Amino acid sequence: MSEDLMIEVANLTKRYAGNTAVSDISFKVKRGEIVGLVGDNGAGKSTTMRILACYLPASSGTVRVAGLDVFQESDEVRRRIGYMPENNPLHHDMRVRDYLKFRARLKGLGRKPSRERVDVVMEQCGLTEVGRRIIGQLSKGFRQRVGIAESILAEPPVIIMDEPTSSLTLTETERLLQLVRELSEQGVSVIYISHRLGEVEHCADRVVVLRDGKNAGQLPKAEVEHDRIVGLMVGREIKSFYVESNAAKSPGFLKVRNMCSSRYPARQVSFDAGKGEILGFAGLVGAGRSEIAKAIVGLDRSASGEVILAGERVPVGNAREAIARGIYLVPEDRRGEGLVTGMNVRENVTLPSLKRFSSLFLISRNQERKVADEQISSLKIKTPGCETLVLNLSGGNQQKVVLGKWLSMNPKVMILDEPTRGIDVGAKAEIYRLMRALAEQGTVILMISSDMEEVLNVSNRVAVMHEGEITGVLERTDCTEENIMQLAVGRKVAAAKPAFTD
Repeated sequence: MSEDLMIEVANLTKRYAGNTAVSDISFKVKRGEIVGLVGDNGAGKSTTMRILACYLPASSGTVRVAGLDVFQESDEVRRRIGYMPENNPLHHDMRVRDYLKFRARLKGLGRKPSRERVDVVMEQCGLTEVGRRIIGQLSKGFRQRVGIAESILAEPPVIIMDEPTSSLTLTETERLLQLVRELSEQGVSVIYISHRLGEVEHCADRVVVLRDGKNAGQLPKAEVEHDRIVGLMVGREIKSFYVESNAAKSPGFLKVRNMCSSRYPARQVSFDAGKGEILGFAGLVGAGRSEIAKAIVGLDRSASGEVILAGERVPVGNAREAIARGIYLVPEDRRGEGLVTGMNVRENVTLPSLKRFSSLFLISRNQERKVADEQISSLKIKTPGCETLVLNLSGGNQQKVVLGKWLSMNPKVMILDEPTRGIDVGAKAEIYRLMRALAEQGTVILMISSDMEEVLNVSNRVAVMHEGEITGVLERTDCTEENIMQLAVGRKVAAAKPAFTD
């Protein structure tokens, strides 16, 4: 193995109970090189990285890190790799600083070096101000930063980042990409996995593409370009990810008045959303978008205000009543709040509507399978079948299961919190078309997203929030990144309109 070669993967194959997850994958990473690893959901990215980081055994093939055989010298390899998985199992009951000190000691740093190193990484990752906060009480964005800090604690020569910016704002993302470049300049090799292809284009020295568990090709820096990457990922050209709306709007079908969440009890949110409209919600992390969504669907029992759907009031703080009226939420945290990961796809899809499948207290498995199979087909969920455990699906396919659960119940209002986070570009186009189809059937779509491109291209209007309040609503013709960011930091924009009319 050359001194400049830090990672060498050759003919890697992994099988699960007869199913092949990855097949004959090969690639190399040089010292100080940033390699973007991309592919659609189920392409084998996370499986390959878990093998590389010694979390999974391989069925066959060769993997070497810094000259060490991953399968023969796994303990030594672990010390040389900083691995940040997509869903990092943090200790949510520990304080941020204490957790990082604990992890630093486990990684072999002494007491004094660990304290000094923790100070450095907390500053690098913007965690200094929350060092004494309990991890479980932080937003998903801050928890993401804790995971990034943990991965670089021991200054490993190889770092693997799996969807590191999925919960970060634009400013936080820019800071992370700068950190990645600084690590590269220090000789650290970085494998960067992301569905946000703009980030990959910006930071990667080379891109390796996987498709259906196999090598689909790679692109040198000079050829790293959005359409080239997409073509290798999906095996075809995707000309447009977005579909313009032709739906007739019915203004004021959903009215939210004076809504206060438990996080911002002194701040009121009021807005109207039309039947057949996709109303985007933009804002920085902590602006209160997810909290208002939970208040609308009755998950925040401390919430106050009014929800009026088709002229009828919906009791606030009563999730059962909201579901009965057809108001559904696809939450940001799909694993923690949207799924029962120990259940299979069929059980998750039909769980909220079991009454439809029961007679004389007996549940019809055949009817359940029919509905689950319809959602698998409609959403193109990659799974061996509806009896597969959700835990064994990729992150993007888990998100589709959450969507399928509510879509099978004919929603009147669908609130989508980060609907395409962790979903590949091909599947994003499918989700956008699905959202548009729902809107044209008369469903109100409230879409919360931190993906600026998504907000700009999918929304009919955009409501921007800042510290628990709506600072303005932008019509589609006025939706620019500059206008949204100005409103997101609490500044006034001439083009902004009131959020509601009475």
